[in-house]
Amino acid sequence: MAQITAALVKELREKTGAGMMDCKKALTKNDGDVESAVDWLRKKGLAAAAKKSGRVAVEGLIAVATQGVSGAVVEINSETDFVARNQTFQDFARKAAEVVLAGADSVEALTTADYPGAGHAVSEEMTKLIATIGENMVLRRAARLGVDKGVVASYVHNQTAPGLGKIAVLVALKSAGDPEKLQAFGRQLAMHVAAASPQAVSPADVDQGAVERERAVLSDQAKASGKPEAIIAKMVEGRLRKYYEDVCLLEQVFVIDGESRVKKAVEAFGKDIGSPVEVTAFLRMQLGEGIKKREDDFVAEVAATAGLG
Repeated sequence: MAQITAALVKELREKTGAGMMDCKKALTKNDGDVESAVDWLRKKGLAAAAKKSGRVAVEGLIAVATQGVSGAVVEINSETDFVARNQTFQDFARKAAEVVLAGADSVEALTTADYPGAGHAVSEEMTKLIATIGENMVLRRAARLGVDKGVVASYVHNQTAPGLGKIAVLVALKSAGDPEKLQAFGRQLAMHVAAASPQAVSPADVDQGAVERERAVLSDQAKASGKPEAIIAKMVEGRLRKYYEDVCLLEQVFVIDGESRVKKAVEAFGKDIGSPVEVTAFLRMQLGEGIKKREDDFVAEVAATAGLG
């Protein structure tokens, strides 16, 4: 019996667009032979999207779902923005976010989770959707935030529809304060994150490898000034503070008032509601981050399709 590796499952998924568990089953049934597994999936009607699975999906939607102390965000890619405006696609994105909110906090968990009210997995529902709409789709990212007490607030920039858009943010606030007031302030912080795109909550949360690389660059720059070592050390620390102001949420200037640091705004808000507030985490997800969009020569493509090339 051939070993069914993750690489084989990935290859079959890319060839057929079928769900992960369906691909694993197909490979098991066919002793690890990918081509036989493709045929098996086709016979079962699970590879209806096979020809579409190679297309680059760079459009789509980010969907958000929140409930009290929990929040979820998911990215689902499609080939065109037109599909992102399709009501059926939007409904699928919303339900996928609800599944993540319920506990499926990774793409793998989301793919294999039950699709609400359907009696089958999310991956199977997406395969049906691909076949119906006629475009490749990808469940690209899924994440969840939660706090013991407080709220998880959200903001979607330029909403396509409620809870759906191209940039979405979750902010987790730990506090015993009034949830309604926390939600309102959390939304302001989420708007800030959408605009300023910080990398970490505070300096303590910044990847230390990144800090050391930055320190090394700053040190070399400072040494070029020819100043004494003691002065160079102070220059480096000063520039590191500026680095933290650029990448850390709490150190940034709050975009809502354009004056105070976010950490001061959080402290002031805590005093206003009579309970300390801690920003424990945030998530910022922008559609298509890191995907290289293929730039096709449209005229040449049409000519080739029409046999004119």
